[in-house]
Amino acid sequence: MVRKHIYFYGRVQGVGFRYRAYYMAQPLNLTGWVKNLWDDRVEMEVQGTQRDIDSLLQQLQKQRFIEIDHMDIAEIPCKSEAGFHIAN
Repeated sequence: MVRKHIYFYGRVQGVGFRYRAYYMAQPLNLTGWVKNLWDDRVEMEVQGTQRDIDSLLQQLQKQRFIEIDHMDIAEIPCKSEAGFHIAN
């Protein structure tokens, strides 16, 4: 298990990014959260296998209307949590 903290840059707000991330994380059994930031970035913490996290990121990059220009990714300590949710 790994946990990643990710900032997404590009056209990532107003295009359904958070909801798509939420629905894509469910079948991959990923935990964590995703939220919009005031500066047009999206922030995410996601936990699971590296393979499943990579799959989520690849799926997000293929979505219509979403244009990810850059991602800042850092590995952080794992947490005990259940589910993936959209944070405020």
